[in-house]
Amino acid sequence: MTNKPQTTLPTQLSSVTASVSQKKIAVNNHHDFATAADIKQWIKEAAQSLGFADCGFLSVHHPLFIKQTEQLKQWLAKGYEAQLQFMHSNHHLRAHPEQLVEGAKTIISVRMDYLTQTPTPRAVTDNDYPNQGIIARYARGRDYHKTMRSRLKQLALKIEAMLPEWQHLDIGADTDFVFRPFSDSAPIFERPIADAAGLGWTGKHTLLINKQAGSFFVLGELFISLELPDDAPVKEHCGSCSACIDICPTQAIVAPYELNASACISYLTIEHDGIIDEKYRRAIGNRIFGCDDCQLICPWNRYANLTPVEDFAPRHRLDSSSLL
Repeated sequence: MTNKPQTTLPTQLSSVTASVSQKKIAVNNHHDFATAADIKQWIKEAAQSLGFADCGFLSVHHPLFIKQTEQLKQWLAKGYEAQLQFMHSNHHLRAHPEQLVEGAKTIISVRMDYLTQTPTPRAVTDNDYPNQGIIARYARGRDYHKTMRSRLKQLALKIEAMLPEWQHLDIGADTDFVFRPFSDSAPIFERPIADAAGLGWTGKHTLLINKQAGSFFVLGELFISLELPDDAPVKEHCGSCSACIDICPTQAIVAPYELNASACISYLTIEHDGIIDEKYRRAIGNRIFGCDDCQLICPWNRYANLTPVEDFAPRHRLDSSSLL
């Protein structure tokens, strides 16, 4: 597109940004760090000051990695990955993330809200405008991978600056600090990590859901050499609801918690290389990059939060572009 990028935030997002600026959590450098829990709380506050909605902690040696690797192999055996051939590679790194970043002991899992406007709950409204090209909400602003990695690096530098204050605790603060940020950019079980670290539970559509914030957020990880205790997972709250399964235009959610990626509109319009099978074309409709239907119908997204991060503001009119 040749339209100039949007240079001002929508009114709704501007007000949220101003509100968050007024209420931004101050990172207190004068804590009495008596326990590792005090350090974790400081890191959570530092993460929130950078625009992350929340963060959790998980050991690189957590047993979930072996279990998830076996589940991945079972999923691949069903052929659900389609052209996602990278899913067949680096299983040893998925199972042993400590080998991905030498010296890493803890994974800080973060989430960042990305909505700039509140969608209508329990309704799919996009196709009320058949001439409008629909782009998934997370992709309407700046490439979120860049935003996440940049802010994770800032978080790492904040942590590094505090190491002298933490050397009296046996967490590795007295050795060379190692860190590496990730966001959908390495063979990492991103959603299971966030699930195990207490950032939410895995919904039947296989996305993470947070009780206070729904599912409209992106995830990232910061591997660090400090050894901090794990956070606890939260209880799942999907119950008997099957709204996401029922609404899926291509029936890609073949069973609760099981996605056939080869039928998912997000895969077909983003990852698929080649001609899309005619059987999916009517279901895809005017969606040209991604699909939000299983999130729009989820009752937990009535609690979805607007983002304070300006990078998610729509660019190039990607929230209102005509196909004609």
